[in-house]
Amino acid sequence: MTSAPDLSIRPLDLRDREAWLSLWRGYQNFYEVDLSAATETAFARMLEPGEPTHGALAWQGDTAVGLVHFIAHRTNWSVSDACYLQDLFVAPGVRGGGVGRALIAHVYGVAAERGWSEVHWLTHETNAAARRLYDTMADCSGFIDYSWVPGRD
Repeated sequence: MTSAPDLSIRPLDLRDREAWLSLWRGYQNFYEVDLSAATETAFARMLEPGEPTHGALAWQGDTAVGLVHFIAHRTNWSVSDACYLQDLFVAPGVRGGGVGRALIAHVYGVAAERGWSEVHWLTHETNAAARRLYDTMADCSGFIDYSWVPGRD
């Protein structure tokens, strides 16, 4: 695997809205979901200093090529907060070039700086390409995810 040339990662900034939105829409298309009702709130939360939700973009020159969203949260398994890496997306044209790895490493760095006890995340079982990367960067816990949505039977 080659590393992405001229790659930089930085926290989201208000000026990044359009670049972020383009990647966020790509993420939604990949997972075949429509999160438009939460989009403005999500972006605003990631810019708010007191919020536990964070975001960063990977840039190659002036082009945003990847995004990551992560949330600090309490856990009963540790005195320190943990970190849930909620969303990771790399633009199709640069996949396999180290952008995803760099975004995860960025979250690891933030977690280490802030003393968080762990970074954990989910992916769909059919996302084989992502799982190949994740298997090199973390341990698979073996847990199965369940969710309940109010109003859905």
